[in-house]
Amino acid sequence: MYVPEQYRPQDPSWALELIRSNPLALLVTNGPQHPWATHVPVLLAEEPDSAQVPGEDLVGRRILGHMNLLNPHWEALSEAGHALLVFQGPDSYVSPTVYERVPAAPTWDFTSVHVHGALRVIEDPDVLRKIARATVRAFEREVGTGWDMTGSLDYFERLLPGIRGFEIEVQSVDSMFKLSQEQPPETVAKVVHNFRRSDGNRRHELAAMIERAASGPSGDLAP
Repeated sequence: MYVPEQYRPQDPSWALELIRSNPLALLVTNGPQHPWATHVPVLLAEEPDSAQVPGEDLVGRRILGHMNLLNPHWEALSEAGHALLVFQGPDSYVSPTVYERVPAAPTWDFTSVHVHGALRVIEDPDVLRKIARATVRAFEREVGTGWDMTGSLDYFERLLPGIRGFEIEVQSVDSMFKLSQEQPPETVAKVVHNFRRSDGNRRHELAAMIERAASGPSGDLAP
């Protein structure tokens, strides 16, 4: 992903926060005839030897996920060896009317993280079981309501034969946080105001990110 210097995150923890807040990734791998792409929820593996502090580098971390065995992407996945995960955060079109000046041009503010890494497929039922349960715990903690899976574990066991897992060891990360950094402060304020008075929650999140980018490095992008 091409990332102009002004759109690179001011703090490496921004990429980590975006991944945790937007865990539905686009998994992309090469195939013999064409590329494959599947939207799939993933989670960062908890590393026992890591400090797990905000701002840590993603390189060297492991990302875990699972896929329906009937998905034709699975056969290509087992031979890929390398994968790209695309995480998309809040985004929105910015109309020139927001700037209240002429000349002006429209643009699109957005946030995205691309993760490249070595891919390993997982077929061991015990490991798959751990991944499935860890996924539920992580998502309920980060973006859910704290649901207790205990009463559904038998149901999970019935689903287990129909899934396969994968692990991606992160080798490189490209992060783009295009948050109106090219505009003067008074114009940035107008963009934030426009997003905040809209009805979309994602635009409100984007407004909060723009304010943080304008105010300097921050380790937390949560609105």
